[in-house]
Amino acid sequence: MSRPKVPLLLAIVLLASGAIIGAWIFQAFGVVPCELCLKERWPYYAGIPLGLAALFFAVRGADRSCRSLCSVLAIIFVVSALFGLYHAGVEWGFWKGPTDCTGPLQRGGSINDFWQQLQSVKVVRCDEAALRILGLSLAGWNAVISVLLAGLAFKAAAPSRS
Repeated sequence: MSRPKVPLLLAIVLLASGAIIGAWIFQAFGVVPCELCLKERWPYYAGIPLGLAALFFAVRGADRSCRSLCSVLAIIFVVSALFGLYHAGVEWGFWKGPTDCTGPLQRGGSINDFWQQLQSVKVVRCDEAALRILGLSLAGWNAVISVLLAGLAFKAAAPSRS
């Protein structure tokens, strides 16, 4: 029976939802995400619905389906943690990051319009932390949260003890 997994799955869904909502709130208050930051959100966009599906199966007592989804969740958040570590390493200068960047360019009517946009756009760099909290950038916090989520998902994927 999967019902003992319900609290773990609720924790996964709530923590993952809180993390992505937090990212959106920071963005709403002017912390503009770089290209890597935006890609770091993908595991959450996949993980939250999968967590809800696992929760559904847990409530229904479908242990095999629940455990399978939890295994996928664990893998997703391990990858998320590694990606967060990679990004944090780029920010600390441990290794080079990607060469692409983001900016709010609009399609210009003429080459002069496009040139003016290029002159005024602030490029969001992946190698500069936009914000640090307790010494960690948001990428670092993503790694920490993702490790926690992966651990919870691994625990939920384990066979239930009868």
